[in-house]
Amino acid sequence: MRLNASVEVSGLIRKVEGAGGFGVVLRRGDADSGSILVIVRSRGRFAACLQRTLAMDGTYNWGAVGPEAGAPEEKVSQFLARQAGFDPDLWLVELDIAQPERFIAETTLSG
Repeated sequence: MRLNASVEVSGLIRKVEGAGGFGVVLRRGDADSGSILVIVRSRGRFAACLQRTLAMDGTYNWGAVGPEAGAPEEKVSQFLARQAGFDPDLWLVELDIAQPERFIAETTLSG
C-alpha cells in the first residue's frame, strides 16, 4: 500500500523544510495517483531529478532521471517541459537543500 501523491509530496516538503531547506510545488498532478518528479537543488544550483516509479513487485522506488548535476538551466527546463507534456497527472516538486547528495542517497535507498 502506498501514500497518495499529494500526501507524499507534503511529506517530502516537510522533511526538507524540517532540515532547514525549502520546498515548493511547481505543478500539481492528480492528488491520488499522480506521478512525482522532484527537482533537487542546492543554493539554487541543479543537483538532480528524482522520479518515483512502480517496480515489478508493486512497490515504489525513487531513481535519478534526466540531466546530470550542474546541467544548464535550459536543459533542465526542457526536460521538465517534456515530462509534463507526456504526463498530465505529473507533480513537479522543487526542493532546495544543503546536502543534496545525502538527500538523494537516502531517498533512492529507502524507496
